[in-house]
Amino acid sequence: MTKSDLNPSEFDMYYLRYIDKLSNKTKLRRGFETGKDTLIDFFETIPNEKLSHRYQPDKWSIKEVLQHLIDTERIFMYRCFRIARRDATALSGFDQDTYVGPSGADDKSMEDLLNEFTMNRNNSISLLNGLTDENLSFIGNSSGCDMSARVAAFTILGHDIWHMEVIQKNYL
Repeated sequence: MTKSDLNPSEFDMYYLRYIDKLSNKTKLRRGFETGKDTLIDFFETIPNEKLSHRYQPDKWSIKEVLQHLIDTERIFMYRCFRIARRDATALSGFDQDTYVGPSGADDKSMEDLLNEFTMNRNNSISLLNGLTDENLSFIGNSSGCDMSARVAAFTILGHDIWHMEVIQKNYL
């Protein structure tokens, strides 16, 4: 299954900003493997003195961005799982900003954050490997809009890229 298999009727156009970050040839399951390595390599290159940097007072630190990526992956994989299992219950949205403060990301070491990311990503890979392409094609409702299970997963990959680009542009 590749990004080119997606149909615009499977998702709200809001998510196109993330999905468009991916090549049409991006394979979903392989993308989670390579994306894990890319993200870890990216964050490991950031100097320690930059990890708590905010490019504006009201913006997240680099550590908080990484925690946001972890938290968002958890939420979107939960959506992916429920939709793939044909749970027709409408799934609510979430306020990403309320998650940052309680996360305590700035008090965590980069090693701990990257370990948390790795464990979470490995769980996501395991989940995806247990779902068929048919399961992943099922469409449910998330945040009041149609979303397929595979779109929830592809969004994670593009979301990672989106934030790495933001860090590169605004923090480094």
